[in-house]
Amino acid sequence: MKQVFAAALIVGMTALSAQADEISDALESALTAYNEGDVQYAIEELDFAKQLLLAKKTGALSDVLPAAPDGWTRTINTDMNAGLPMMGGGVGTEAEYSDGTQSFTVSIMADNPMVAAMGGMVANAALMGAKIERVGRQKFMNQDGELSALVDNRILVQASGADVPVMLDLLGTMDFRALSKFGQ
Repeated sequence: MKQVFAAALIVGMTALSAQADEISDALESALTAYNEGDVQYAIEELDFAKQLLLAKKTGALSDVLPAAPDGWTRTINTDMNAGLPMMGGGVGTEAEYSDGTQSFTVSIMADNPMVAAMGGMVANAALMGAKIERVGRQKFMNQDGELSALVDNRILVQASGADVPVMLDLLGTMDFRALSKFGQ
């Protein structure tokens, strides 16, 4: 068992990077604690490393959010991930776009069990009486002006708060193919 644990940590550390960083330091600390018999501290260090990895993954997801159009501002909500553990985990990001007279929010949630549960609803939007909007090849369900799309059956993109054409224009600047490869 000890060899399996050590091997998993070594593989994880090798996959990250040869350079010393906070993540690899936490993983090395967990391995040291485990080898010294301090299982509780090893678990704490692994949890810390997981937290850092999720933060890194969230940062990468935030990079997918569209830039603000000319005359608009974009404010990224850095607290969006705080509630995700209570909803089954995963990562998410959210930004508010404003031009001074109107504003709307775009949120992205990935690898969350609730997203998978919503998949059937988004895929069958027409059966539910919702309108379908297209952004390139991506279909968005329009429920009373709130837009929802499921990318790669695991990433939920939502936009709400402004006129649908305004939100669709911004969503049209997103690279949904790149988004579908997120985390892979």
